[in-house]
Amino acid sequence: MDEIAGQRHLLSDGKPLRRLVEGSGAASVILYGPPGTGKTTIASLIAKAMGQNFVGLSALSSGVKEVRQVIDDARRDLVRGEKTVLFIDEVHRFSKTQQDALLAAVENRTVLLVAATTENPSFSVVAPLLSRSLLLKLEPLSEDDVRGVLQRAVEDERGLKGSISLADDALNQLVLLAGGDARRALTYLEAAAEAVPAGGTVTLETVRDNVNRAVVRYDRDGDQHYDVTSAFIKSIRGSDVDAALHYLARMIEAGEDPRFIARRLVIHASEDIGMADPTALQTASAAAQAVQFIGMPEGRLPLAQATIHLATAPKSPSVIKAIDSALADVREGFAGPVPAHLRDGHYEGAKQLGHAVGYKYPHDDPRGVVEQRYIPEGMEDRVYYQPTGHGAEKRIKEYLGRLRRMVRGA
Repeated sequence: MDEIAGQRHLLSDGKPLRRLVEGSGAASVILYGPPGTGKTTIASLIAKAMGQNFVGLSALSSGVKEVRQVIDDARRDLVRGEKTVLFIDEVHRFSKTQQDALLAAVENRTVLLVAATTENPSFSVVAPLLSRSLLLKLEPLSEDDVRGVLQRAVEDERGLKGSISLADDALNQLVLLAGGDARRALTYLEAAAEAVPAGGTVTLETVRDNVNRAVVRYDRDGDQHYDVTSAFIKSIRGSDVDAALHYLARMIEAGEDPRFIARRLVIHASEDIGMADPTALQTASAAAQAVQFIGMPEGRLPLAQATIHLATAPKSPSVIKAIDSALADVREGFAGPVPAHLRDGHYEGAKQLGHAVGYKYPHDDPRGVVEQRYIPEGMEDRVYYQPTGHGAEKRIKEYLGRLRRMVRGA
């Protein structure tokens, strides 16, 4: 257990996970964390420490039939005094029916369930199973943790047995490429070590020649999709152009649909910039059209241009506030009749109904504005659009009050 890298917050004295690993815990657990942080290792240690049967299933290749067979076998073993630790990897890929099949066995402790998932269990694991288990979150490994794993792998008898050495800059590069994933770090080390003879040294050049690029941790249907997208939008909203480009690069490198990115930019251009810079929407829309037209990888250029424009533009939430405020009024029943003079008069009999009668054509006035009722009766005090003093809205704000007074006669 002392060789586990990281996770001190779960493995220190008195913590539930340590009690399980030491054989004194009895609660089922769901281990939630990124790949390569030790979930499978911890599960096998729990089984070994408790001296019990260890059965491993993968949600990718197992179904309800396999789950029920394990539970039946565990029930028979329990009669002989042998408990079973059931480890399910990628439990978030189990359907609701498959997860439900575990409930009774977990509740009556026929099996000690140790489930692992890279996805937020609140979204991917059924509530009854969550309530019957301890939810323990594993953190990404620190650079020092990954460095220790790599150094041990080079020297240990279970690893490369000192058959090669690892230059400091090569070690640092492997740590960087791993991104907190010990399994990935070991895979990259193995690939680099195969390229040097026994007794040789893995150099920075060796790593660069044999490990093409870092694999971005990103699941288009999971947490990373939503988290990185959220960080992307919030960085643009916060006017941090460098952070926004970083998250854009992560999405592009991970193979995110560029049309999805473009749609988010178009939405953001109105939601968080709006009239403070009306050209932001034009840029975002043009980027969306360009991506559709030219595809990737060239599409990264208009996406980056739009990201830079939006991140550096003045910000205003006035558009979304205006439309949401108007929608709220309509949903609450504030939707009086359209004033008669505004109604359609292009049909026979309209005048007899009073439709379009008395309408004042604004262009007949040299100011281009006339006093006239537009909003339904009883809503004269409604003010939905309230510009900020940012960017182009500063100019709008200066004359909007005067414009409203001219129209409403206040």
